Formats: sequence, C-alpha cells, structure tokens
Amino acid sequence: QAQLVESGGGLVQAGGSLRLSCTSSGGTSSISYVMAWFRQAPGKEREFVAAIRWSTGRTYFADIVNGRFFFSRELDKDRMYLQMNSLKPEDTAIYYCAAGDLAYSGSYGLANMYDYWGQGTQVTVSS
Repeated sequence: QAQLVESGGGLVQAGGSLRLSCTSSGGTSSISYVMAWFRQAPGKEREFVAAIRWSTGRTYFADIVNGRFFFSRELDKDRMYLQMNSLKPEDTAIYYCAAGDLAYSGSYGLANMYDYWGQGTQVTVSS
C-alpha cells in the first residue's frame, strides 16, 4: 500500500511559477503505476490536471494546463515534480497527488480510479 507525501504550493502572482512535489512510498515497481495531480477549487468538482505513467515516463496533461505545466522526476526517490508556469488566477485550488495501478490511459483523468491520495496543498494565484 502506497503513501503519498506532497510539498510545495503557496501564493504567487499571475504569470509566476510554482513547483509541487509528491513522493510515493511503495507501488512504483508496478508496470501500471500511475501518479497524477488533481485540483479542486472552492465550489467546484475535483478535476484532472496531469498524470505520469511511472514505468515509461509518458505524461498526460489536461488541455487547460498543457504547455504550461511540466513533469520531472527523481527516480531514486520515487518523487515527481509538477512545474507550473504562467500561472493564472483560475489555477487557484487545492492540488492533490494521486496514485494507483491503472491499465488504460483513458482512465487517467478519473479520480475514482486512484487508490492513494496525498493530503492536498494550496496553490493561490493572485491577479
């Protein structure tokens, strides 16, 4: 059973950058292990942001962040980073790291497919 520990987040002005990290204790040896980020703004449903298939490093991004957000990893620490650039006020939300064994990339955007969740970290972008 994996545990996820997040860090990063904070307050930044529009156009700025932040980096989130998520470390997984366990699970990464599975060929179908996927780590992802979701976010939830006040009064809104949780939405998919990005995912990375750990075994291949292939990444997937929601259209709303594609080209602005990027992944990097430290494989020896089972840690991933989400670099968020050109941030907008509408990116303000609590960001959650998620992980699980997902066989099909078509399911990566579905929150209920993930078994493990981090505690969440606040990202606030001021205008």
